[in-house]
Amino acid sequence: MNVIDRREALAITPFFRLGFRPFFLLGSILAMLAIPLWVMALNGWFADWQPTGGWLAWHRHELLFGFAAAIIAGFLLTAVQTWTGFPGLSGKPLMVLTALWVASRLAWLVGTPVWCVIVLDGLFLPLVAAQMARSVWPVRQVRNYPLVVVLVLLAIANGVTLYGVATANDVLQRQATVGGVWFVAALMSMIGGRVIPFFTQRGLLRKEGVTPWPKLDWALLIGTIVVSITVMLGWAMEANIIIGTVFAALGVGHLIRNLRWYDAGIWRVPLLWSLHLAHAWIGIACLAMALWHFSVLANISIAVHALTVGAMGGLILGMIARVTLGHTGRQLAPPKVMTLAFILFNLGAVSRVLLVDWAYMPGLWIAAICWGLSFAMYVWNYAPMLWQARVDGHPG
Repeated sequence: MNVIDRREALAITPFFRLGFRPFFLLGSILAMLAIPLWVMALNGWFADWQPTGGWLAWHRHELLFGFAAAIIAGFLLTAVQTWTGFPGLSGKPLMVLTALWVASRLAWLVGTPVWCVIVLDGLFLPLVAAQMARSVWPVRQVRNYPLVVVLVLLAIANGVTLYGVATANDVLQRQATVGGVWFVAALMSMIGGRVIPFFTQRGLLRKEGVTPWPKLDWALLIGTIVVSITVMLGWAMEANIIIGTVFAALGVGHLIRNLRWYDAGIWRVPLLWSLHLAHAWIGIACLAMALWHFSVLANISIAVHALTVGAMGGLILGMIARVTLGHTGRQLAPPKVMTLAFILFNLGAVSRVLLVDWAYMPGLWIAAICWGLSFAMYVWNYAPMLWQARVDGHPG
């Protein structure tokens, strides 16, 4: 970065210098509030208040295309600067993208006409995908093209969901949101495969890392994208032995990766074991989907929430806790309370996946409280890091 670029960057309000800052904070605030709000709505606390499409549509959409999409955008729009060497989105363009995301969340929550929600919400992911493409295409970073492809597929899933809300088609909404969750799983598979073994090697000061298995990584990525499409099209929403076999293979593949990455030293480092556990939840979710397709499990919700809560939420919490430290110039030593946050989070995930079938509402409350508290701990401890300048004077 030359002197002029540095001066320009330092002139930008710290909160809008890179994408991780607004999207990690605002996405975590949404996560902190959304799950408890959903459980309260289930208990009839808001009889006179309905979001656009109703509470179920809001819950399905906002945890995926609101919360997860924000964190994905924040991570990718920041990481792409390191990958390509070109400046990431910052300043006024980032302010506009953030304002669009916030406006979409408010439009959903206050129950604005569905066309307004479609206009606002339908723009966010395509803009993120376009910015990613704009960054990786000039330098021909072929290894990052799949990220753009999955972002486009996720945007399509969002569009189908919005159409389902507009036409009051519950089946279409369900297919598109569950398919969208598996598109996020494809992103988690790709990004997790890059960073978890790297973070483990660096965090434990190992001289050598795990030897990559590119064929397995590509098989898991392509396989997850394929099953995501079958889910969105509705083909995988009914028991099917062939699709179940694919899910079983994906589950075994993800767990093999977990075993290969495993090092007993991770249990000394919360920033590592939290990521390893989150990735293990992907394998569990795949195997649960297989068991549902084999008619062993009666409820697909077990698989869906193993993926959304255990894997997606867990990987997000672990990643933002680490990435925020690194990109604000701090040592990779999180506040001690984050260890409790990771423990609470995984207890909540177990409650949502296993306890709910035996004790529905108590299980939901336990899961909601654990989820809300864990993200509240992140917000309370990390918000100052996100809105203040880097401690090392770097303009990022």
